Amino acid sequence: MIHVENLTKSFRDLRRGQVLAVDHISFDVSPGEIFGLLGPNGAGKTTTMRILCTVLKPTAGIAQLAGHDVVTHPSLVRQNIGFLSASTSIYDRMTAWEMVEYFGKLYGLTAERLRERMDAVFTTLQMNDFRDVLGAKLSTGMRQKVSIARAIVHDPPVMIFDEPTLGLDVLVARAVLQNIERLRDEGKCILYSTHIMREVEKICDRVAIVSKGKIQTCGTLQELRERHGQHDLEELFFQLVS
Repeated sequence: MIHVENLTKSFRDLRRGQVLAVDHISFDVSPGEIFGLLGPNGAGKTTTMRILCTVLKPTAGIAQLAGHDVVTHPSLVRQNIGFLSASTSIYDRMTAWEMVEYFGKLYGLTAERLRERMDAVFTTLQMNDFRDVLGAKLSTGMRQKVSIARAIVHDPPVMIFDEPTLGLDVLVARAVLQNIERLRDEGKCILYSTHIMREVEKICDRVAIVSKGKIQTCGTLQELRERHGQHDLEELFFQLVS
């Protein structure tokens, strides 16, 4: 569902010259799988996700989502993905319902299909109690639920989560993770980036550790522990990125 092959992204820096932010990385993610993308700040994770979301164009390599190429068919890629990050903003003057409805219309859903999806999403995420509350009055947890709802309202097969629990309290973070696991159980293909190792151990089926634009290792947690002789995931991470 996600196919990345020798993906490369370089930038021109006035001091350092040509910089490789993403250096020939390759991985695949299947339906019904949560694939963790881990690495320190500046490792290339966010750049990779921005390429997959069609915000950035790759310098070289292949990136395909749901069978569509990010360079040749970016609009089709956007139709088939949902994206959520810790910095996703909420419109203060729109209600929760209006915000999700607005994004559903942007995705081109018919009025009947949109109403059907919104009823299902608001029920599943337990949002009906605050559906008419303005964004400015929503709690942090409510805001994150709205962000999830507008990312999945069009029922995309591919989901991309870039540190979605950053800055959230324990209860809200737990609810977000539970919803992500539910999406996997529905057969969604999920790319997940985080710095929180406990989250990785809890929900990720496979993991790639990225450092300096390269994938240092990739596999299930058990495979990584056996391969590198390190049971503690955090120690394994530091061992590979130091």
